[in-house]
Amino acid sequence: MFNLILFGPPGSGKGTQSIKIAEKYKLAHISTGDIFRHEIKNETELGLRVKGIIEKGELVPDELLVALLENAMEKYKDVDGFIFDGFPRTCQQAKDLDVLMANSGDSVSLVLALEVNEEEVVQRLLKRAQEQGRKDDCEEVIRNRMEVYHKQTSPLIEYYEKQNKYTSLYGVGDIEGIFKGICNIIDQHKA
Repeated sequence: MFNLILFGPPGSGKGTQSIKIAEKYKLAHISTGDIFRHEIKNETELGLRVKGIIEKGELVPDELLVALLENAMEKYKDVDGFIFDGFPRTCQQAKDLDVLMANSGDSVSLVLALEVNEEEVVQRLLKRAQEQGRKDDCEEVIRNRMEVYHKQTSPLIEYYEKQNKYTSLYGVGDIEGIFKGICNIIDQHKA
C-alpha cells in the first residue's frame, strides 16, 4: 500500500490536492477537517466537544483524533492506500499513526509538504471565509492557527526527515500546476 501524508499550513490547498491525489492513485482520503465538520453539523457528542476547540483555532486532543482516524480507516478495506489530510499535526500524533499503521502491517510511505507563506495563507482563508461563510476563518483565528501550526506541526519535518520520508513543494500557483508537481514527486517515490 502507498500511504501519503499531505502536509502544510491551514489554507495551503491540502484539501483540494488531496481529493485529486486520491482519485488518481486510488487512495482513501482521510481528512480530519471533513470528519470534524461532519460531526459538528450532525451535532454529535464529539461534534459538540470539538466545536469550541476549533472555533478558537486550537488543536483537538490526540486521543479524540486517533479514535476518529482508526474508525475512518476501518471503513476502507479495498484501497491502494491512504492520503492523510490534516493529520498528523504533532510528533505525538505521528507516533500514534506509526503504531496504528504498524498494527495493520503498514507504514507511512511519503510525507509531502505544500510550502505557502503566511500572508498568502491569510488572504486565501479570508477569501474562503467570505465565499463559504466559515466562522473559523476570521483573521485573528487564522493567525492563531498559523502560530499553532509553526509551534506544534513544524517539528514533524524533522521527524519525517529522519525517516527519509519528507519532501516539499512550493504550493503557490495554479491548482493543476501544483498537482502536476505533486504527481511527479509521487511517481518518482513509487518507482
